[in-house]
Amino acid sequence: MSDRLRVWFVVWAICGVALAPMARAQAGSWHPGNSPWKAPVAYSESFYIGTSKIAVDFGVGPMDLSHIQLMRWVKNAASAVATYYGQFPVPMDRIRIEPVRGSEGVLSGKTWGDVGGDPAFTLMRVGQNTTPAELNRDLKLTRQMVRTAFPAQAWTHRWIEDGLVTYVAPIARVQAGLMPAKQLWGDMMQDMPRGYPPPGSKGLDHTHTWAQTYWGGAQFCFMADVSMREMTHNQKGLQDALRAIVKAGGTINHRWPIHKVLKVGDAATGTHVLEGLYARMADHAVKVNLARVWKELGVQRTGNGVRFNSHAPAAAVRREIDEAPEPGRITPKGFTPGPVTGARVQMAKDRTTR
Repeated sequence: MSDRLRVWFVVWAICGVALAPMARAQAGSWHPGNSPWKAPVAYSESFYIGTSKIAVDFGVGPMDLSHIQLMRWVKNAASAVATYYGQFPVPMDRIRIEPVRGSEGVLSGKTWGDVGGDPAFTLMRVGQNTTPAELNRDLKLTRQMVRTAFPAQAWTHRWIEDGLVTYVAPIARVQAGLMPAKQLWGDMMQDMPRGYPPPGSKGLDHTHTWAQTYWGGAQFCFMADVSMREMTHNQKGLQDALRAIVKAGGTINHRWPIHKVLKVGDAATGTHVLEGLYARMADHAVKVNLARVWKELGVQRTGNGVRFNSHAPAAAVRREIDEAPEPGRITPKGFTPGPVTGARVQMAKDRTTR
């Protein structure tokens, strides 16, 4: 068993109480003791985005949402990720939507690389009573799709994987027209300070708290993005680096050493920003001066959100970060990203499994 799978089984074992509703699901449904990619499927649909296939399997169990509503949620997330990366990162992503009886909301997501014969497999646990509004607010599925766009890392460097999904997913949704830019920057102003190193921190490679892993990693990505744009006169940014990593084959179904990832990303921007930041932040606690960065970007807090100062020194950098780049939005053929609408209509409970 691989280290990634072993860790996953330990986590699910610890969370057994929270998973009790799934254990009581219809006979034959997936439970923590089995591989989710082998679980029975009630219904499947698929679509293409560019040349990539997204296969969606619906687990056994009732849902108040229709398949149409859930598929729109999946297509929205796929459109956001393809727009950010210029293509969907992997040629095939299989997504399993697992109903959780008596619950509400998008509860959790987990993505594996190179399992079940597919480059990527994602398990999304969705409450039976989830509403369209909750799908529209969800970031978890977009984050899991972002995970497909980066090579697997050793546990020491998991912060860069988790930091990337934290930083990139909301930007991707803004670029796809699924989130207002002011919400993105307001959320970042509120949450980015969580990544400040705690007392006694020895750097991102050595401090594996939740806050340092996700938000410390997000600070690394944010500072890399701003620094690249400043050094290239706003011609290149982290988005260019990440696109280059994907084009070079750096996706979830491959394992790369972190120095290879940083080198490929830096080459794409003509800088040494990623390697330089890693040298500073991997083994040392670095407190980013976020207040100065917000001021230079022209992001100012107001009573109920943020406003933009278009005359700030780096206002153009902020705009380049959240605006959709060329070639524009990438979507499934005939699909326009937008809110999931309609009332909940309970899906049939007696579909034949395969």
